[in-house]
Amino acid sequence: MKIIDEELIGKVRDEAKKSPRLRMNYNFHQSLDDKCHRFLNVLEPGTQIPVHHHPTKDETVVVLKGKVRVSTYNDDGEVLETCIVCQEEGTFGVDIPKNTWHDVECLEPSVLFECKEGPFIEHEVDGILTIPARE
Repeated sequence: MKIIDEELIGKVRDEAKKSPRLRMNYNFHQSLDDKCHRFLNVLEPGTQIPVHHHPTKDETVVVLKGKVRVSTYNDDGEVLETCIVCQEEGTFGVDIPKNTWHDVECLEPSVLFECKEGPFIEHEVDGILTIPARE
């Protein structure tokens, strides 16, 4: 059994702070080929997960700590919907349907629990959507 506690989160947060991307995953699945990927994603302010999609995979994100903004987009990069996800504000997570363009912006130090179908497939050129900068 793996326990998700302050000690584990603290270790992953230390790694996230040292990472150029200001985020770090802690995987519960054993292999990138596993059929179900479950992991912690620890984010520091200043990191943003770019607009991307998973053509064949749904994705669920639950905030354990902190605050993030999750937005969805159309194929032209226009925002369709935005949600601030923060337990203190009563919004605990989002479920993103497959083939939905989305991003995650860290608004304060955050810990996410994410779950999606495996195996892991590196984003190809068409897996990332380039959009104009937000105002």
